[in-house]
Amino acid sequence: MLQSLRPLLTKILNPIARNLNINPNIVTVISPFIALLAAYGFANHDLILGCIAILMSGFLDVMDGAIARFHGKASKFGAFLDSTMDRFADAIIYIGIIFGGYCDWFVGVLAIHSAICVSYVRSRAESQGVECNIGIAERAVRMIILMVGAIIGYFAGDIYFTYIIYILVILSYFTVGQRVVHVWRQLR
Repeated sequence: MLQSLRPLLTKILNPIARNLNINPNIVTVISPFIALLAAYGFANHDLILGCIAILMSGFLDVMDGAIARFHGKASKFGAFLDSTMDRFADAIIYIGIIFGGYCDWFVGVLAIHSAICVSYVRSRAESQGVECNIGIAERAVRMIILMVGAIIGYFAGDIYFTYIIYILVILSYFTVGQRVVHVWRQLR
């Protein structure tokens, strides 16, 4: 869904990546630790801290790839590590949301499960040779929705952040369905 923004994002990130000639895997591994800060914020009812930490974690998540591409350090292991750390970050953030009481534990578990399933379906599709970067709620979109929801919740009340989490669960499972149908059409 956000693929159309890639050229603009590349223009913005390349000058930064030029000045950061470090191992991109280090940047990748830092991202879940920033997600811990988001979880801490949500667990302690600090929606703004949670939002800012998600933004910082997301920035690192796009920077690692930009650094890898710019300096010719892209690798299959780096892509694998990035995907793995993204799943850790997703789960960590939702665990903080559950501890903060913004949703029932069961809904929180569904949020974690649905986020992981979106990625898993793509990974399995690509292992079958099917390009599968489609869907209404890719990870970047989900993180943006979470940040917007946190800001709305901060100003309008916690219940609105709770509604956003319910919406994210629905959108994530819908995305899983979109991807399954896409793969079915490609492989039949």
